[in-house]
Amino acid sequence: MTRDVPPFGSSRNVANTVRPLSREMAQREMQSVPGEALISLRDVHLGFGDREVLQGISLDVAHGETKVLLGETGMGKTLIMKLAAGLIQPDSGHVLVMGHDVSDMPEKELLNFRRSVGFVFQEGALFDSMTVSENVSFRLREEAVDETEIEERVREALRFVEMEEALEKYPADLSGGMRRRVSIARALVDRPPVVLYDSPTAGLDPVTSQTIITLILRGRDLQDVTALLATHRVQDAFGLANFRFDKGSGRVVPLAGNGKSGLAQSLAEREKAAEGGKERNEAQPTNVLVIRDGKIYFEAPADELLSTKDEYLKKFLASAE
Repeated sequence: MTRDVPPFGSSRNVANTVRPLSREMAQREMQSVPGEALISLRDVHLGFGDREVLQGISLDVAHGETKVLLGETGMGKTLIMKLAAGLIQPDSGHVLVMGHDVSDMPEKELLNFRRSVGFVFQEGALFDSMTVSENVSFRLREEAVDETEIEERVREALRFVEMEEALEKYPADLSGGMRRRVSIARALVDRPPVVLYDSPTAGLDPVTSQTIITLILRGRDLQDVTALLATHRVQDAFGLANFRFDKGSGRVVPLAGNGKSGLAQSLAEREKAAEGGKERNEAQPTNVLVIRDGKIYFEAPADELLSTKDEYLKKFLASAE
């Protein structure tokens, strides 16, 4: 397959030298390819030993969209997230993120690319020996951001997830839900245009899980984050599909619908709607993909999953948490 996008750091960039990719640079890249998906997997295959786990996965995540990967454990959801983050490379196929072919990047360029993507790992993956503040500021210090700005942005991110009072605590002092909230703050502190959530509610009780989904809604609807989320919890998908975070009231409110009618709106129209208090989710529905045996088995707006006649999907819905 011929690559039709430039590799990150090619001569079509400002310079050939490797530099940190700021949010502003990433935004310019998005604007340079209007109408194209921010995340795109094209016929991706990935296996281990004699087992092919991903068998020709193709998907797109549009600007402002939240796409949910559903599926049983072991179906390859986490692998798709790691591919999108450039943490692993496919055996074949292409992974395009913000116009760059991540599947063909040298490691040095991947380090710069990853600065433009937020990643919430399973179980949070915080550094046990670091305080909450040090965990959240880790990426900023790697980028040599000014200390005054670091403090402001860390407090802003922790305030966003309602954890500012935990600045000097260590992960061992926090509950599972609190650690997950700190992980979200760490992912958002660099203001990335793309965030990947890998099973963000796994192992949490229902009340705490709803708190995490609320935070994801806030990031999507107030910060214009494009997101790919992997989960086996159907409730997560429907929570993201059927609710939005209302800036005026500071609360989660139901959506009028999650159909396809808004997809025809242009980006400019959606920007104007957002400025008027109508969050982007009304124009960009939450779509779900069900992964089965290494392939995309189902893809549609979340509400269509409820009305399915497919026996496998009905059993999956009945057995899911």
